[in-house]
Amino acid sequence: MLMQTQNTMMASDADEGIPVSVKIRERVLAARKRFNANDNIAQFIQPGELEKLLDEVEEKMKGVLSSLVIDTENDHNTDDTARRVAKMYVNEVFRGRYVPGPSITEFPNVGHLNELMIVGPITVRSACSHHFCPVIGKIWIGVMPNEHTNVIGLSKYARLAEWIMGRPQIQEEAVVQLADLIQEKTQPDGLAIVMEASHYCMAWRGVKDMDSKMINSVMRGVFLKDSTLRREFLSLIPRKD
Repeated sequence: MLMQTQNTMMASDADEGIPVSVKIRERVLAARKRFNANDNIAQFIQPGELEKLLDEVEEKMKGVLSSLVIDTENDHNTDDTARRVAKMYVNEVFRGRYVPGPSITEFPNVGHLNELMIVGPITVRSACSHHFCPVIGKIWIGVMPNEHTNVIGLSKYARLAEWIMGRPQIQEEAVVQLADLIQEKTQPDGLAIVMEASHYCMAWRGVKDMDSKMINSVMRGVFLKDSTLRREFLSLIPRKD
C-alpha cells in the first residue's frame, strides 16, 4: 500500500511538470478527434485547466515579443502585453474553442408555424485562421419551420453564431458550421444563412483594401429546391452596399 501511494505521488509530481496544452492534446489524440483551429475542444479540458492554459500562452507570448526584439522589461507600453494577448485569445477571441456551447432551450412548434422567418443582421466577430486578423461582419438566418421543428428564442441564434465565430475561422467553413448546428438544434424544412464580412487580413496587410467584403451563403432543404423561396429570403435581407 505504501509503495502504491509513493508511485501515485511520483506520477503526480511528474504530471505537474507537463504543460497543460500537452495534456489536453493527448486527450484529444486518445479520443481520435480533430483539433483544427475552428474545432471546439471543451470536452477535453478539465476544471482549472483553462487558467493554466492562459498562463502557458502568456509565457509563450513573452517569447514571441522577445523574438520581435521588444524590450518588455523597460517599455511601459508592452510590459503586460503578453498577459493581455493571452487573455484576449483564451477568454475572448478564441473562447468558442475552449468552452461548451451555449445552453439552448428548445420548444415544440405548438402553433404549427410554417412561414419564412428571418433573424438578422447579427453582428459577428472572428479571426482569420491564416493571419489571426479580425473578421467582422453580419449574418442573416432564414428558417422555414414545420410542425415538428424545435423553436428557439431569437437571441439564441446570436449566441450560437457567437460561439461558432469565437475561433480562428475561414468564412466559408464558419457558415457551414453554423448551419450544421442550427439544423441539428431545430430540424427545419429549410435553412438559409448569408454572411457578409470585412477581412482585416486584406485591409490591414497585403493589398490593404479597406472597402472589399466577402459574401457567402449556405442553403439547405427547401431553400435549395424552391427558387421562389430563395429569392424571397434574399430580397428581404436589408443589406447596404
